[in-house]
Amino acid sequence: MAWAFLIAAGVFEIAATTAFRFVDGFTRVVPTLAFVLTGIASLYCLNRAVGEIPIGTAYAVWTGVGAAGTVLVGLAFFSEPSGTLRLAFLLVLIGAIIGLRLTA
Repeated sequence: MAWAFLIAAGVFEIAATTAFRFVDGFTRVVPTLAFVLTGIASLYCLNRAVGEIPIGTAYAVWTGVGAAGTVLVGLAFFSEPSGTLRLAFLLVLIGAIIGLRLTA
């Protein structure tokens, strides 16, 4: 169950960073609320996960899922660049996350 919480934390982190794109200096209410609520949900799920997963592993996976997911959202929805090296490093990051899960 801890790994499910950890993955959920990463997904909420992706949602928070996506909402952050739209807060406009925290002047837009709905994106700001979305950012705050998904950020809190992310930290809550991370907190639940670290009860069973070592903090170093949990933090690395949480940030990795958040970073990789945010890059993928940027590529898919915001026309961010998708150069070969960028995609290669993204695959390395995803591989590292999987490796941490397999060795935990």
